[in-house]
Amino acid sequence: MKAAGLEGTGTFAPLRQQVFAVLWVATIIGNTGSFIRDVASSWLVTELSATPAAVSLVQAAATLPVFLLAIPAGVLSDILDRRKFLIAVQLLLASASLCLLTLSAMGLQSVSSLVALTFIGGIGAALVAPTWQAIVPELVQRQDVKGAVALNSLGINISRAIGPALGGLLLAWFGAAVTYGVDVITYVFVVAALLWWRRGTPEDDALAERFFGAFRAGLRYARSSRELHVVLIRAAVFFAFSSAIWALLPLVARQLLGGDASFYGMLLGAVGAGAVCGALVMPRLRARLDADGLLLAAAIVTAAVMGVLSLAPPQWAAVAALLACGAAWITALTTLNSTAQSILPNWVRGRSLAVYLTVFNGAMTGGSLAWGAIAEAVGVPSALGIAAIGLLCVGLGFHRVKLPRGEAELVPSNHWPEPLTAQPVENDRGPVLILIEYIVDRKDRPAFLKALASLSHERRRDGAYGWGVTEDAADPSRVVEWFTVESWAEHMRQHRRVSKADADVQQEVRAYHQGLEPPAVQHLLAINRPHIKGK
Repeated sequence: MKAAGLEGTGTFAPLRQQVFAVLWVATIIGNTGSFIRDVASSWLVTELSATPAAVSLVQAAATLPVFLLAIPAGVLSDILDRRKFLIAVQLLLASASLCLLTLSAMGLQSVSSLVALTFIGGIGAALVAPTWQAIVPELVQRQDVKGAVALNSLGINISRAIGPALGGLLLAWFGAAVTYGVDVITYVFVVAALLWWRRGTPEDDALAERFFGAFRAGLRYARSSRELHVVLIRAAVFFAFSSAIWALLPLVARQLLGGDASFYGMLLGAVGAGAVCGALVMPRLRARLDADGLLLAAAIVTAAVMGVLSLAPPQWAAVAALLACGAAWITALTTLNSTAQSILPNWVRGRSLAVYLTVFNGAMTGGSLAWGAIAEAVGVPSALGIAAIGLLCVGLGFHRVKLPRGEAELVPSNHWPEPLTAQPVENDRGPVLILIEYIVDRKDRPAFLKALASLSHERRRDGAYGWGVTEDAADPSRVVEWFTVESWAEHMRQHRRVSKADADVQQEVRAYHQGLEPPAVQHLLAINRPHIKGK
């Protein structure tokens, strides 16, 4: 008899597919090991140096690489063999943990070595995060993708609930070397699962992007997407203030609450357990609150938790508060991440999510360093109080900046006809100037230009690096829209990228065209003139 949760196409349906199930379990084991390692490093630094600046420096070292490398990692996940790439990064992470084990066993661990090896671990996390997300459609059927994404989030929080508590116990009972050793063992399971996975070879594509071109295309999209800008701003302000609780939690556990390493692990485990509970009640919350309401509620609860911790409550009260913090944290993460997912087309999803991760980790890194410095100056309780008040203020203030609904149809429309060419054009030929000629009645000019302005953002998002509109001096009713792309291949990719939502905007623009024929389109290629030597 099948388990009820596995029937149909619900959240647990992807586990019926063997490859996804194996890799899902492996990632839970790997993430549990990572949390075990992080607990050991965070607590060990309090023994080496109890200053807030040193403690927050380790937190910053973990998040800074993601801030620096998330976008290049997103590009790499699109152009490399993802299975081999994941295996290589897992081996890098295992090597870093092995170094932590060796230094701890020999009694040579220092703040500098902890920061350096934590930074290397952060590099590995930055490289694998976009790739793990990108392989999901390869592992499950199309109708199970949403369930697989939800299961991945649940798996991370299962690890968050188990790993910190287990890490604290291992650290208290056996010491740092054994704790790091357990983390090293978890990589064996992850690498074995990846070696077992027989990934199909992708088909050759003449228009496949290369690293720097894909990098530029991703940045162009992020720069031109106003909806993405709203998500990034809301994420930046929330995580910049809420990062205080993560940066200062080791000192809260040790100094304010008088706990040991196992108690610190218990606090982190409470956050994970709260996140799991929050994920389970999320459907009910979404039925009552929209995305903006959920994010405001998460800010209020997180601020309240920081306020409670600043008062040095009893240990049981701190554990209860962090359960609530975990629920609020997963609410904010899933709200922002799902909103970002809903506004991104498939062709740029990985790179744009990498931009989101960059902002997220940049806010966490900068916030960790700032709150460490503030705690150094005014003390941990005052720093938590300031962060709580700040988070409450920005939560209320930015509640007016509404998150996008993400209801647009972003699948490719494929309605652009193939360009007419006298002969085949080489893919690297460029730049390319595209001219689109409209005949617009004078009375319709203001409305036409307004619609055309919306269309300009789509042109830039999909690959144009220049855009403009001109009129014929002899006949003002003849209006020409122009945009430039860097190569013929990039323009052909534009044909693939135009979504159904974009097609609707283009149809709105064309409604003002008065000509009997559709707007005339020209493709002008740059001519590379031979170098002429001077006399």
